[in-house]
Amino acid sequence: MVKKLYPDAASALEGLLFDGMHLCAGGFGLCGIPERLIDAIRDSGVKDLTIASNNAGIDGEGLGKLLRTRQVKKMISSYVGENKEFERQYLAGELEVEFCPQGTLAERCRAGGAGIPGFYTKTGVGTAVAEGKEVKNFDGQDYILERGIFADVAIIKGWKADESGNLIFRKTARNFNQPMATAAKICIAEVEEVVPVGSLNPDAIHLPGIYVKRMIVGAPYEKKIEFRTVRQRETA
Repeated sequence: MVKKLYPDAASALEGLLFDGMHLCAGGFGLCGIPERLIDAIRDSGVKDLTIASNNAGIDGEGLGKLLRTRQVKKMISSYVGENKEFERQYLAGELEVEFCPQGTLAERCRAGGAGIPGFYTKTGVGTAVAEGKEVKNFDGQDYILERGIFADVAIIKGWKADESGNLIFRKTARNFNQPMATAAKICIAEVEEVVPVGSLNPDAIHLPGIYVKRMIVGAPYEKKIEFRTVRQRETA
């Protein structure tokens, strides 16, 4: 069995990073993000990155760390509302942004991983999303052509994996991690726990190990909160 477990994020990324590369990154906000791998990419100094991700984290957290160090050239995202540095760079013309509807982004990554170079969808027809894209009519309805996404490297966050890379995501942390995992030449999984082969229920596995080329254990983690909301304590 090929050994997939690496001692740390830097060693797992060794030989894979280069300027101008394309990354797929799992996660949604701060939920299910590959924190250790993002930190190692930041520390590597690689630049001019194109990153496909639902969002770019928040200021100073998640992919926001790579924005702060100016290592990102282009973001392909569906939601960017919680990141002031993202907004500033975009409005200043320092960051190229390709906005993509959330479901379309997930399908573009799924399609890329399935070897499908493009597909037609009604989402975005008649809006700015359709600008510059091919429009085709099916049964009297217009659809726009969206290209599949296939990156150089995918970085994802899982909950539990076995030594061969079979992986389980935990609850909503599954989000974009599953389609991103298949949409790249190399997938690196950051997980909380690795167990012996045969320990996982085959019916519970979300991502087969054939997609996972390298793994690290990133635990322990500090649970970070995007929005802290408190309620006034009621008095008798």
